[in-house]
Amino acid sequence: MKVLFTPSARQQFLHVVAFIILRDNPSAPVAFRKRAGSLLRRLERFPESGRPLPEFPDLPFRELLVNPYRFFYTVRGKVVWVVAVWHGAQLPKPPAEGGGV
Repeated sequence: MKVLFTPSARQQFLHVVAFIILRDNPSAPVAFRKRAGSLLRRLERFPESGRPLPEFPDLPFRELLVNPYRFFYTVRGKVVWVVAVWHGAQLPKPPAEGGGV
């Protein structure tokens, strides 16, 4: 199983890292990337280990929490697609079926 970011999710992730750099000390983004990387690597072996979206449990999307951020993903074949990275305070709208993947 491979974990890949959609272009928009990659952009969101980079914005999060940039925001952390501006807001926190220089070691904070490194720690965030390590935590995120560790959890995302777990999806390579256990793609269903994230929880279903509480707001939309019937959709084929799951999430991992890297406090305070939510990584939304879906599994397509042998690829786990990270489709969005949002701050936990953001309220998600229903994603388009297929997640743009």
